Amino acid sequence: MNIEQARFNMIEQQIRTWDVLDQDVLDLLMIVKREVFVPAAYTALAFVDTEIPLPCGQNMLMPKFEARILQEAAPKKHEHVLEIGTGSGYMAALLAYRARHVTTVEIEPELQAMAQRNLRDYGIDNVDVVPGDGARGWSSAAPYDVIVISGALPVLPDDFLAQVKVGGRILCVIGVAPAMTAQVITRVSDIGYSTVNLFETVITPLRNALTPSQFTF
Repeated sequence: MNIEQARFNMIEQQIRTWDVLDQDVLDLLMIVKREVFVPAAYTALAFVDTEIPLPCGQNMLMPKFEARILQEAAPKKHEHVLEIGTGSGYMAALLAYRARHVTTVEIEPELQAMAQRNLRDYGIDNVDVVPGDGARGWSSAAPYDVIVISGALPVLPDDFLAQVKVGGRILCVIGVAPAMTAQVITRVSDIGYSTVNLFETVITPLRNALTPSQFTF
């Protein structure tokens, strides 16, 4: 496999055609080598338009999904990003190139260790991979400029809304299969939020995600 040709084809045929037109994002996908963050058994799938299996029943998200979320999050060099659901560390690596610092929270010890190793081996030193359950928020370094939730939630817990700064963005996927919607939620004031629906999708839910109350009539 010609890796660089495969990477180019992924960007031009999958990602650019999915409304990812920010040239800085497209350039970054050439710089951060996705195959480094893919488990060795699945290297051949690194540039394919599919989720890739990870340990503990988790998955790397599709390349076009990661790229679109990065574009919509638009982290800046002075900003602190929170990611919930580290996986292999690839999304954290992309965010780290754009932001000042990334805190990424992973509930699975095996994945936390994998991501730490991948990021260290890649020479990325502005990411903290933290063990824990962030499905209902992560207050330790709040408020954040950007929050990226790399797993689906039936509903967005209020804690996340409180943990993003005014002007900050939350990137999340809300709903239950088969009806999930990727959203960007911007905090526009102390009490005001603006929500934009980006696209329909289905991804793996976060473990221990908050579920709406069930009523029986």
